[in-house]
Amino acid sequence: MALPVFNMRQLLEAGVHFGHQSHRWNPKMAPFIFGARNNIHIIDLTQSVPLLHQALVKVSDTVAGGGRVLYVATKRQAQDAVAEAAGRSAQYFMNHRWLGGTLTNWKTVSQSIRRLRQLDDILENPHGRTKKEILTLQRERDKLQMSLGGIREMGGTPDLLVVIDTNKEQIAIKEARKLGIPIIAIVDTNCDPDGIDFPIPGNDDAGRAITLYCDLLARAAIDGIERSSAASGVDLGAMETPAAEVLPDVSASFTGIEAPRGEPDDLKNIRGIDAKTELVLNDLGVFHFWQIADLKADDVTALEVAIKAPGRLAEETWQEQAKKLVAQSAA
Repeated sequence: MALPVFNMRQLLEAGVHFGHQSHRWNPKMAPFIFGARNNIHIIDLTQSVPLLHQALVKVSDTVAGGGRVLYVATKRQAQDAVAEAAGRSAQYFMNHRWLGGTLTNWKTVSQSIRRLRQLDDILENPHGRTKKEILTLQRERDKLQMSLGGIREMGGTPDLLVVIDTNKEQIAIKEARKLGIPIIAIVDTNCDPDGIDFPIPGNDDAGRAITLYCDLLARAAIDGIERSSAASGVDLGAMETPAAEVLPDVSASFTGIEAPRGEPDDLKNIRGIDAKTELVLNDLGVFHFWQIADLKADDVTALEVAIKAPGRLAEETWQEQAKKLVAQSAA
């Protein structure tokens, strides 16, 4: 596996370019802002693409060198994404509440982690304890697990911090800077990029954007694991629980764009698409000829599954027709 490949269209479709309302901006983000549309700042993705690539290289190199990556995202829409990304790439996360001193007072945090393990052992064999005692211990265990479950196996301070929302995770950033831990962070138009070693200008609120960031970062970490294993001569296939790259599931629901980019095209101009099919496509986020023309093989399969018509796009030459219509509109 190599570093994950991505392009500007993926960022556009995930809504990475949408910033906050123009009156809520941080002037320090001015170099990363393309302009404003309807009082919403638009992030310059020509800068986001290379900066995101640099961040992916840093993650891969850190993991390849035996380092630990800690994801920090306590906002609701990012909690599941960072937990999944950390889990599949054998890294660590905090997604509930940042405990002050997690980095700068690791000794105390380690004691809490030991207590969590002790509670796990007790509850695994609660013989001789009353129901009330067990309930009290279970509540204590659940509270510790929620706060520390993502770092219980970390074994020390991380070598790299990944932050989704710099405004919300200010304490974590200050602790990392105090210890000299490099920071990768998504910086929206209302954020302060100062002190961030690897800023990635982008939307830090949209679920699809956050999922995209986490997926790319996780795949970069897996690349680092594979590089490290190859250098040490470890046979990944012989490992009991190897880190596994999660490949796209072509049977999953097709995902288009959230809204048309300008005036939607009349998809009925493609032979085989009637009014009913056009409505279905619009519901799936397909509004333009270029979307159909640019479909990759996996996307074609997923779309055909979504409209319950396997093989239909090829049989009715939707893509060929769409490409001609795109060319005609550009002429």
